[in-house]
Amino acid sequence: MSRWLVKSDPAEYSATHLERDGHTTWDGVSNPLAVKHLKGMAPGDGVFVYHTGAAKAVVALAKVASPARPDPRDKTGKTVTVDLAFDAWLTRPVALSALKSDPTFGDFDLVRMSRLSVMPVPSALWNKLLTLGGGRRTK
Repeated sequence: MSRWLVKSDPAEYSATHLERDGHTTWDGVSNPLAVKHLKGMAPGDGVFVYHTGAAKAVVALAKVASPARPDPRDKTGKTVTVDLAFDAWLTRPVALSALKSDPTFGDFDLVRMSRLSVMPVPSALWNKLLTLGGGRRTK
């Protein structure tokens, strides 16, 4: 199982929307490296949801709910979509500034490649992010 991070502008579509909807199609990704990462996703993979904009923080967890498939809106056939399902909130958001100040995350794409919207999360960093986020928030 792989683990990922997706970035979203909460003014457009937030983790709150994902929780409300239960699941969504993750589309609109055009960066070739981000598209490559979407193609690598498989059902059951874990996903961190990161809010861009003023928030700049990892806030929630989701699961990949479908294999990647061609984006029907893309006439070139280069982009893909996947379905994501809401999983849980982190107990506390993990701010980008906290990751930037921790040398453990120095090679993490979120820190190194600020414009990349979809990226893999190595297991060690996944576990550290979960710890920093206080684990899953239960209702």
